Formats: sequence, C-alpha cells, structure tokens
Amino acid sequence: MSENSLDDLMPNTPNVGDERLAELRRLFPDLFDGEGHLKIEDLKQLTGELPAQRERYDFTWRGKQNAKAEAYQPTTATLTYDAARTVNPEKADGNLIIEGENLAALKCLLPAYKGQVKCIYIDPPYNTGRDFVYSDNYSEGRQPYWEQTGGTEQGVRIDTNPDTAGRYHSNWLNMIYPRLLLARQMLREDGVIFVSIDDNEVHNLRRVLDEVFGEENFIATNIWQKVFSPKNSAQYFSEDHDYILVYSKNAEIWRPNLLPRTQEMEDRYSNPDNDPRGPWASSDLSARNFYGEGTYSITCPSGRVINGPPPGTYWRVSEENFKKLDEDNRIWWGEDGNNTPRQKRFLSEVKDGVVPQTLWKYSDVGHTQEAKKQLISLVPLDEAVSVFNTPKPTRLLQRIIHLTSTAEEEGVIYLDFFAGSGSLGQAVIEQNAEDGGSRSVILVQLPELLPKPIPVEDGGVVRTISDLTIARNAKVIAGYGTEPKPLDTGFKVFLLSQSHFPRLEFAPDPDKTEEENIEALRDYIQKREAQLIGLFPEDSSSLIDEVLLKNGFRLDYRMEKQDGYTANTVWRVTDGYKESLLCLDNTLQAETASALIAEPQPFICLEGALDTSTKWNLKQHLKELFVAF
Repeated sequence: MSENSLDDLMPNTPNVGDERLAELRRLFPDLFDGEGHLKIEDLKQLTGELPAQRERYDFTWRGKQNAKAEAYQPTTATLTYDAARTVNPEKADGNLIIEGENLAALKCLLPAYKGQVKCIYIDPPYNTGRDFVYSDNYSEGRQPYWEQTGGTEQGVRIDTNPDTAGRYHSNWLNMIYPRLLLARQMLREDGVIFVSIDDNEVHNLRRVLDEVFGEENFIATNIWQKVFSPKNSAQYFSEDHDYILVYSKNAEIWRPNLLPRTQEMEDRYSNPDNDPRGPWASSDLSARNFYGEGTYSITCPSGRVINGPPPGTYWRVSEENFKKLDEDNRIWWGEDGNNTPRQKRFLSEVKDGVVPQTLWKYSDVGHTQEAKKQLISLVPLDEAVSVFNTPKPTRLLQRIIHLTSTAEEEGVIYLDFFAGSGSLGQAVIEQNAEDGGSRSVILVQLPELLPKPIPVEDGGVVRTISDLTIARNAKVIAGYGTEPKPLDTGFKVFLLSQSHFPRLEFAPDPDKTEEENIEALRDYIQKREAQLIGLFPEDSSSLIDEVLLKNGFRLDYRMEKQDGYTANTVWRVTDGYKESLLCLDNTLQAETASALIAEPQPFICLEGALDTSTKWNLKQHLKELFVAF
C-alpha cells in the first residue's frame, strides 16, 4: 500500500487504471516524457493515425468516457460472509453467490480472480423499456450502494428506460460498458464470454464487445430458438429467437469443444455391406463447384457407364483418387451395383464429436417455457415468474458448459454477474454431478424485489431475486422431484457491504495541508483500528475476508496457525494459487518482525499494529513481500 495521499490509506481495491498505465509505460517507455506524462501525438503515430486527421470511424455515445472511468475507479466496498444463507460451506469448493450491485462486486472480486475465469455467461437486461436498467447516473453524485438500499422496505432503487427517453440507448450502453471492461480482465487467456441479447441492443452490444475484446476475437453470433410455437398476436413477426454473442479473450488460443453426437446422429450410420470397419454414412460425390476436379466418366460394377456428374456440377475428387477410394471399398454403388457412386464415411473415423453450429434449436437446448416450468418446480413462484421475461433453461447453459470445459479440467471457474434466478449455478452443479467435474461457479445478483414474498419449503421467505438465486441452488443441492437426490456440494453466500475499516469515517480538515491530513489519518488509524481484532478469528472473519480479498486471495482460502511464532498469532494463508503469512494482532512485536526479516516471505498485517521503526525495517527487508493494510 502506498502512502502518497489520503486515498492511498483507504481500504480500496487496486486501482486498475494505474495498473493499465503502468503496463503501457512498461511496454512503451518512449511514449512518455521525462516527467512521466503520456505523449498523445506519439501514441497516435503508433496507431497509424495522422495527428491532424479528425474524421475517423468510431463508436461513441453520451456518457461513454465517464462510464469507462467508472470501471477503473477503485472501491472501498467489500464482500461480507453470510453464514445463515450459505449451504454446505465445507463442500463449496469455490462456489459463490454474491448479493449486491454487480459493478462494485466485480471490483471486489478482481484482485483475487483477475485472469482466472474460464467462461463468463451473462443475460443482461434487454432494454425493452420495461426492464430495469442499473442506475449509473454520472451527471450527479451517487450514494454508495449500501447507503441506497440499507434499512428500506422497498429494496433496490431501479429505473425503467422508456424508448421515448432521449438517452434510451446511451443509458443502456453506460450500464453494460464498464461491466464488460471488468469482465474481460476476469477471463483467462483461453477464456470466453457468452452474452444473451435480443434485437433491441444486439447491434450496439456487438460494437461494444468489438471495442472491449477486439474485433479479431469475435467468435460467433448464435441464434437461440427460444419459443416452441409462434406468437399469433405479434404485430409484424413472431419473435422466436434471441442472440448469444461469443467473444474470446484470445481467438488464436480458444477453441470450442466438439458437442457429443446424439442418438439420431448415430442412427444415420449403418452397414448394409457388412464392412469390417463398421457403420458408415454416404455423401454425394458431385458438387456445384466451378473449381472441381473434372467431369470424367465412371463405369458402375453393373456395367452401366456414367459419362459425368449432373450438368453444372463436378466430381469432388480426381479420377485417380476416385479409383483409390473404390479399391479401398470406400465407394457405395447401391445394393445392385448400379447406382450413382457415393463416398462412404465411417463412424469410427469421424471426429469424436460434432462441430457446434450457430443455430441452437429448442429441441436441443430448451426454450423459455421449459425454463419457467423448471424454475417453478424448484421454487413455487406462481405469478412472480413473470419477472423473468426470457428465463434460460439449464439445457442451454449446459450447451455452453460442454463447449467450454471438460470433466478432467481443474480450476475451471464460471461467472455470471447478471445471475437472475441462478440457472447457470444449477447447470454447473448438475453437470459436475453428471460427469464428476470440479467446475466452480460465481453468481452475482442485485436484490431486486419480487412482486410479492414467496414462502419456501424450509420455512424461509424469498423476497428478492437474489433470495431466489440462493433458494433455487439450495434446492438443487438438497434434491428435488419425485425421487430427490442430494448432491455432495455447496456454496458460500457473500453480501456487498461497506468496508469494515473505521478509517472511512475520517474527515480531512480543509484548513490543513495534505501532509498534515495524512499524518492525522495515520493517528486516527492507530487509535480507531487498534481494537479491530478481539477473539481471533471467530468474530473477525469479515475483516479477514476483506483484508485477504483486497490482497488477491480467493474467498475459498485456508488458514493454518504457525507455531514457530510465539510473540504474535501468525497464520499461513493459501488459496491454492497464492500464499502469505498473516498477522492481525493489535501490535506486531519486535520478535516477530525480526523472524520475518531473517526469513523474508509474503506477510500481511494491519497498519495500526506497527510503530514507525518496525514498519520501516519490514519495508526495507521484505520490500514488495510486505503489505500493511
């Protein structure tokens, strides 16, 4: 933690904007002058843009720059563990459900999960004029999320976005843009994002994704047939489809898995000639191709001569290759040896699966009506199901899971920060149960109020969509249906909340200099935060979560007490990817500091636990391994 300003001493998440600038300076030092300022004209030359040229192809809207700046602003928010709504925490294995506004939640997750997520699926608001749009109003100061929602009976403030509004598209773009900027940073280099959308914003979403991920990383626009019967009440056309846009982090690396062949596909293969190589299907040898191999004549086994393929077509193979295929019994002439030849393609020689297509039929991946019935079977929603205009069936999400991971892969994380009813959570949990995979899932959902409270089986009440997200996945784990089968897994619930550090209450004195206020804040931290830790660690888990999360540890970390330190309570913390010693005692003793200096290793402690001399010594010897929070 740096100490150059008051803001540096606050419990912020890392400043992503500063990190991006530092990376640019590292890669291109010649673009900065002697004082560290970016040379804009040199940057323009690097991109091939003539400095004097003003006309250019661009995509912009009102509020874009502020929306981008908002994405990279650090937050003092944190995630607080909710034990009451957590299910089987000892079996969670990285599964998280986070209740709160998703932009701040993503900022909280970013230090620990940056570059770690294999696949993101989101189903954002479709901007129909009836659905809500998150209230990101950059023209006026916004109260923090926890101040907007705390202590009210009305839940989260939400906005409709009527198409008569002058900023109809801009409002939606300002909502989605910063979230996509953070989403890209969450992805692994071989990661991919799937985004559901309808006709209202698909054109704008495509351009935003082009900008965030790069046009070269566009993979496909999938068409999902979302209804099984046309809407006869439609004014123009029955809107039977939605889109699922697919972008990779790096298109040179990412490849979709092949899909398993269905029984219908298997049934297309037969073996009428008892070929020892097994079942086969045949394909036409002629094609309409002006660059074909030729129009040579062929003699059938029956003696009939075929002088060439049908008019306007060509044989797909040369005469020489045709003879080789025939000699290898790869040509089918029909049972009487008199048919136009077709090439045999053996099931044993085709790929292990099917190349995915961009048309996703409801018969293969489900439709909205199926999704509603599935949801009602888990939580008795009644008319409240109307809140979900286009719910996603788990078969649709399992298609995405099949395309993006295998059961053998380890460390696969799925993320949905518009989680809705939690369909992705159910899909991941049930897919793991089916194939023995170890995938984990992170769901983020705003606590938007449902039309009415809904009682559930365990005696609880579902009041918000985030309650529903939790209740649905809890029911999946407990087992449902006529023969319920409990699943051996769980998830942890976290709430977006204000930081647990009282230093946020510090108010700088306007009559003092910056240096004087920094010194006053240090004194404030020493006095107010000296009592943060009481009976360690039971009553301080939220503080520990915040310290570790903002220092890049995942929320499924493990702690082990280190007996070698006797003057302080010291723990070794690991999440499988990162490791550090941690001490949250009120005072760090000189004996502990000496042991750390003698054997430098990553170490985290509280700012208020250090005197000036101890802090200076640890900084000098541990350098970047030392963090005082």
